[in-house]
Amino acid sequence: MNRIHSAGDFFKMYIEGFRNLSWGKPLWIIILIKLFIMFAILKVFFFRNPLNEFDSEKERSQYIFEELIKNNNINEKI
Repeated sequence: MNRIHSAGDFFKMYIEGFRNLSWGKPLWIIILIKLFIMFAILKVFFFRNPLNEFDSEKERSQYIFEELIKNNNINEKI
């Protein structure tokens, strides 16, 4: 029985397994489309950067300070 000794061996096993499947290429296409949707599209619409709303560094630092204080107060209550 062959053992997997490194991450490279693990990925080689995965790649060879998908190559030997008759429907391996469409499966890889589906995986890549899902990854693109998760990391590109969802990031744009759901994970906004609140620091882009401020014009100056002073406003940004004030916002960060207030958020840290707010989060610290919540943690102390728990």
